Amino acid sequence: MKYCKFEALGVARYAQVEVRDGELWAVKAMAEPVEAPGSHAPKGSKFAPQPLRTMKLLAPVRPSKIVCIGRNYKEHAAELGNDVPAEPLLFLKAPSALLAPGAAILRPAQSQRVDFEGELGIVIGKRCYQIGKDEDVRQYIRGYTCVNDVTARDLQKSDGQWSRAKGFDTFCPVGPIVTDEVDPILNALTVTTTLNGETKQSGSTRDMIFPVEELLRYITAAMTLLPGDLIPTGTPAGVGPMQAGDVVRVTIEGIGSLENPVS
Repeated sequence: MKYCKFEALGVARYAQVEVRDGELWAVKAMAEPVEAPGSHAPKGSKFAPQPLRTMKLLAPVRPSKIVCIGRNYKEHAAELGNDVPAEPLLFLKAPSALLAPGAAILRPAQSQRVDFEGELGIVIGKRCYQIGKDEDVRQYIRGYTCVNDVTARDLQKSDGQWSRAKGFDTFCPVGPIVTDEVDPILNALTVTTTLNGETKQSGSTRDMIFPVEELLRYITAAMTLLPGDLIPTGTPAGVGPMQAGDVVRVTIEGIGSLENPVS
């Protein structure tokens, strides 16, 4: 199932999404997903199907935290002159950085270089802490999504840590969410980012240094993950700057596309 979050008459709602005549439509209202798939059936309500392009979309997650993975692709680490990490490199992105599909990424006045970073995102569906080495991590995953880990690259370098560079408002576009149509644990997914229609990033999740199941075990050894928490899993090589007027699109095989203009 693929779903979106949108605003109608000032109220946030959720809807299942399908492809109709080559475009995405919201086809059925649903309750807010709060647990892993299969734990309960979403409650439907009367709903008039409509194309997503006519709707005011919202970020489809409400995470207590966004736990990101740095340098999880060898070629990306190399392009920025960094060594490959010996273990997952974690950093936090502010939940206030969340941005809806189609909404504008705002380039802050403090930065002279703001980069795109297309990534596969994991959406947590069930509380988890200290996941065992023999446990199937998929029971804790609600689904997967597209993420753009927007980064003020000059501030990242000058600050010596990443909170400000990664945490500006609008620096975490996310969506849509797919709950049961893809499984990157079993099958590699292609992650592509285009800028104004030109391909800038094209990588495969098979090239992640630390795969999904290892990331979740590593993170939950330190902290509890809650339903709705978001885990961007790192970006392939090819990151680069965005300018006002640009349009950036992150596409992940089997999930869909996340497109945002830049201001």
